Amino acid sequence: MKFAIPATSNPIDRLKVIGQPVDRIDGPLKTTGRAPYAYEHHQDLPMPPAYGVIVGSAIAKGRISFMDLAAAKAAPGVLTIVTAANAGKLGKGVFNTAKLLGGPDIQHYHQSIALVVAQTFEQARHAASLVRVEYVSSVGEFDLRKAKGNAGLPPPNPFDGPAQTRIGDFSKAFSSAPVTFDETYTTPDQSHAMMEPHASIAWWAGGQVHLWTSNQMIAWSVADMATTLGISPDKVHLMSPYIGGGFGAKLFVRTDAVLAALGARAAARPVKVALARPFIINNTTHRPATIQRIRLGAERDGRLTAIAHETWSGNLPGGGPETAANQTRLLYAGANRLTAMRLALLDLPEGAAMRAPGEAPGMMALEVAMDEMAEKLKLDPVEFRAINDTQVDPEKRDRPFSQRQLVQCMRVGAERFGWARRDRQPGNSREGRWLIGQGMAAAFRNHVQMKSAARVRLDIQGRLTVETDMTDIGTGSYTILAQTAAEMMGVRLEDVTVLLGDSVFPVSAGSGGQFGASNSTSGVYAACLKLREMVAQRLGMQDAAPTFAEGQVRAGERAVPLGQAATNGELVAEDAVEYGDLDKKYQQSTFGAHFVEVAVDTATGEIRVRRMLAVCAAGRILNPKSARSQVIGAMTMGVGAALMEDLVVDKRRGFFVNHDLAGYEVPVHADIPHQEVIFLDEVDPIASPMKAKGVGELGLCGVAAAIANAIYNATGVRVRDYPVTLDKLLAGLPAVV
Repeated sequence: MKFAIPATSNPIDRLKVIGQPVDRIDGPLKTTGRAPYAYEHHQDLPMPPAYGVIVGSAIAKGRISFMDLAAAKAAPGVLTIVTAANAGKLGKGVFNTAKLLGGPDIQHYHQSIALVVAQTFEQARHAASLVRVEYVSSVGEFDLRKAKGNAGLPPPNPFDGPAQTRIGDFSKAFSSAPVTFDETYTTPDQSHAMMEPHASIAWWAGGQVHLWTSNQMIAWSVADMATTLGISPDKVHLMSPYIGGGFGAKLFVRTDAVLAALGARAAARPVKVALARPFIINNTTHRPATIQRIRLGAERDGRLTAIAHETWSGNLPGGGPETAANQTRLLYAGANRLTAMRLALLDLPEGAAMRAPGEAPGMMALEVAMDEMAEKLKLDPVEFRAINDTQVDPEKRDRPFSQRQLVQCMRVGAERFGWARRDRQPGNSREGRWLIGQGMAAAFRNHVQMKSAARVRLDIQGRLTVETDMTDIGTGSYTILAQTAAEMMGVRLEDVTVLLGDSVFPVSAGSGGQFGASNSTSGVYAACLKLREMVAQRLGMQDAAPTFAEGQVRAGERAVPLGQAATNGELVAEDAVEYGDLDKKYQQSTFGAHFVEVAVDTATGEIRVRRMLAVCAAGRILNPKSARSQVIGAMTMGVGAALMEDLVVDKRRGFFVNHDLAGYEVPVHADIPHQEVIFLDEVDPIASPMKAKGVGELGLCGVAAAIANAIYNATGVRVRDYPVTLDKLLAGLPAVV
């Protein structure tokens, strides 16, 4: 179906199943250990698997001068060893920056250079330790600050647009503004730190590779596997029904999948490969560090007249920038504007998408800068943002937002949080030895329309089966797709079975970029529309505008069980939602506001987050329970970004030192206080037939800034270099009383 005009009234609007806080369908399977993840599909294999262990490069840049495999080959249980020298000619997928099997040239530390396959994991690990490699190292660039001066503007890409935009005359407006602000912020390299590692099981049959893997985007990965292995895409069967977290780390094929396939081909049997945590951090992808300069110019009444946001990040040659200025192009009004995102070439492991790429680190800077400017203007931070609200794209002023309730989010949040009781004087509120502060920030994340397809089957019992290659990365895809089919066909939720994550199914939008829920449910909606037409035709009701409810199809006085339409055989409908140009006519985004209260110990600088509130306006909320779960998870991730997360770079040798979950700190239960989530009543008929948008990444954008602003309100110490750790506070804390 073509979605080219805004949605009107449709069966989803009944909200009998959609919009209800339904428990997760996959919840019982996951909590009882019955949901098989990528590394656990022993029972689905034609024979017992062998085990592969990867050998990673011990240098960050250079080449292999010598590799001795003799001792490893002679070790007990070893079946084969795969290297670039014997793997055959390999291609490189469009979504990979570095080769997934390196050698002889080395592009980054821990780049895979060999896979040792043995009968058992222990045998493979021991043999891998016997591989002897000699290198010739080259001088690498590992320091973003030093490389910043050589950074340039990368070419535009279809997702993020141009690297630089200019509207009006920023320089003139800034120099003449009565009140100006100019500061620089930094965010560090960060790791996705999802629970399930990158893992794959591969085997070959009839020239086709079958691959159980942990992957968010099935169709993308089929194409890249085919390109890498030099085979036709129809010779790649990829399956990923359950995924233990991804956050963007599993958007693309990684080395575990490619090497499992190569190892299985060489060993002539199934091979399992899982990445150890150090390999996940140094071998796969991460969120790149940024340096961000923000300049604001305003009239004394708070109206912004000049906005500039310039960012610097680094990546391997061929990689892209962290697009940290993108939200600044859309979030606030201002006639004279400049954004630029510059890219330095670094020889660190690959930088790529991590939950809310661009906006998450960009808001960490922008929303602190807005607070600092509000203080200069002697304005409340909420009021300053409201003064600079806009209902049109500030860079394309003839293009309105499809929905924009930013001010409403802030007003509702301020009322619920008790913002009016906040002491605006930093360092002035105490409870014993604790300094208390409140902070807030706007939330923003774009909505993306993507083609998405599904297949729906109806059997004689009136049961539905939904098939799509959409994935569920813990976000609730199984549930909302079942809700969509149940709503459209008028059946109970328990009468719907959802099958996901298999490349034999129709191609969906996939999980990423906050675009999965709205687009994949729209694909199911489209398939169900076609199925409704088929049912009406089969039952002779095509001219009667039948209704579908309570397991029946009704037209006038006639009511027929839905399953009766399949009396002569299963009905199968397949369709996709395809979009017109509504995204060009309207700017489609989601908005919110975050409010946070912190306590800071006056003696030690210890920071405790005490209260968190998120208010979100993100179109129709398809399942309030799973949506809330997504937002509180994102808020938790924001606490980590604000206070803990920091991949420390060894700037001599070019790797991340704290490459495990002992050294790379993320929040635990004791770090997280009560979290409240409010969804504003909103439908967006321009966004999709479901009138829905995404929400999972919106819950992250702005959280870290709200925490940093609260810490400043508590202590009077402004930290512009994330994470905000106690060592950065101690020297500026008020005296202990």
